[in-house]
Amino acid sequence: MPGERQGREPSCRGRRVVVGLGNPGERYRESRHNLGFRVVEELARRRGIRIRRLECNALVGEGDELTLVLPQTYMNRSGHALRCLMETGRLEPGDLLVVYDEVRLPLGRVRLRPGGSPGGHRGMESVVESLRTDEIARLRLGCAGDGGVPEGDALVDYVLSPFRRHELASVEEMIERAADACEIWLGEGIEAAMNRYNTKLSTDGEQEP
Repeated sequence: MPGERQGREPSCRGRRVVVGLGNPGERYRESRHNLGFRVVEELARRRGIRIRRLECNALVGEGDELTLVLPQTYMNRSGHALRCLMETGRLEPGDLLVVYDEVRLPLGRVRLRPGGSPGGHRGMESVVESLRTDEIARLRLGCAGDGGVPEGDALVDYVLSPFRRHELASVEEMIERAADACEIWLGEGIEAAMNRYNTKLSTDGEQEP
C-alpha cells in the first residue's frame, strides 16, 4: 500500500498523476458529476496524450513525467482502481492530484486543497478510504447552479443530470481554468496553484482575490 512501503524503492522520480473522477459511458458524459473527467480530457488534449489504455479498471494515458487517469469503476469505487495503479506504478499519495465536482461550490468556482476530509463526495471518500490517507491534493469544481441544490434523494438525480443551456458557457470556462490550475500544480506545486486559483468570481466572470 502507498505510504506503507518502508524499505522499498521510492516512487517514480518526477512522475505526477492527475485523476479525474466521474462515471463511464455516454449517459453520464455531460453530467455535473463528470466534470473531473472533462478537465483531465482537456489536459490530455493540451498535452497530446491519448487516454485509452485500460489498466486496473481505469483508462490511462502517459506523457513526459505525467500520467492521466479516468477510473471506469463508477464514482463510488474510484479508489479501488487508483490504489491498484499506485501499487503497480510504485507511486505515493503526494504524486496525486484528484479532480472532481463539488455541489457546495457555485458553478464556475474552483478550489484546490492539499488534503482534508472528502466532504461527503462519494468518489473522494473511496479514494481516501482505499489509499488510507486524506493527505491527497484535490481540485474541486463548483457545479451548483443559480437555482440552488436539492437535498436528499433528489441530489443524486441533480448531479447525474446535464447542465442547463444557460450554464454551458460557464462550464466551459471553468474546465479551461481548472486545466490551467492543473498545469500550475504540475509545474509549481499545490501552494502556487492555490494562491492563483482559490479565488472568487466577480459578476462579470473574472476572478477576484
